[in-house]
Amino acid sequence: MTLKVGLLVGMEWSFPPAFINEVNNRDEGVIAEYVKLGGTSMEEVPPYRVIIDRISHEVPYYRSYLKFAVVQGVQVINNPFMWTADDKFFESALATKLGVAHPKTLVLPNKEYIPDINLDKSLRNLIYPLDWQHVISYVGMPCVLKDAHGGGWRDVHVCHSMDEVIHHYNNSGLKTMILQEFIEWDHYVRCICLGQEEVLPIKYDPHERKYHVDHEHMSHELGRRVVDDSLKLVRALGYDMNSVEWAVRDGIPYALDFMNPAPDFDINSLGEFYYNWSLKHMADLVIRLAKNPRPQRKLLNWSTFFTSTQQN
Repeated sequence: MTLKVGLLVGMEWSFPPAFINEVNNRDEGVIAEYVKLGGTSMEEVPPYRVIIDRISHEVPYYRSYLKFAVVQGVQVINNPFMWTADDKFFESALATKLGVAHPKTLVLPNKEYIPDINLDKSLRNLIYPLDWQHVISYVGMPCVLKDAHGGGWRDVHVCHSMDEVIHHYNNSGLKTMILQEFIEWDHYVRCICLGQEEVLPIKYDPHERKYHVDHEHMSHELGRRVVDDSLKLVRALGYDMNSVEWAVRDGIPYALDFMNPAPDFDINSLGEFYYNWSLKHMADLVIRLAKNPRPQRKLLNWSTFFTSTQQN
């Protein structure tokens, strides 16, 4: 029997067709194809053993379908029920709970609210005005103000004074912002993490937005800690496809961003070497899961967030 793997994608162009070809050329009894949807009934049986999700964070209908697919026994990469945890304040608390170094982080009340919110009646639980002195004293200066639910380096402000923090906060609109300790790093690493088992640490320059092919950019001790701590994080979240960013200061890797369940797989940014690694190892992962499923419907237990030993 031929087993099917489905792929949900958005605008990306290099990874999807190459991934489908990679799987289909393996002659493993597993075929990959683009998922096609046009309305879903609750009695349907999805034709896939595995679905790779690269876009449901932007298409709500896809997210609804993927949660349905999990209930039907499909392995979805990544588990759509876990996307609710995609919150930079939660990730800071989770890292701390797992013993992973993380910048001091504080979440702020929204500056603005939807029209149905009555500022006098609906927000009686909020202390107003904010104690900015307390906020700044906790994270220190300089600090970083950013959207708790953002990505792609959007709405990120490095601030050097309280006035600067307040200015950017006052212009944040409906976004929920976090304020974070600024890590003056001397080395930066972005890891591609697959299957909760494989970690590829890549030298990365966030200023240039560029990966550097350098296989000896860390000492053995630092490399081991980066890999081990990356695995702690992805296993706690149950992410089979993720990237984890580390800012290294004085030999200590600080987890800056580790909730990237649709990580960059573009050949133009990764470069040929890391792109080919991602392509091959993603194909390995989905073929393995298609043949030996790990049903996610058994995992809807939120207590697993607070351990690093979760297995799908």
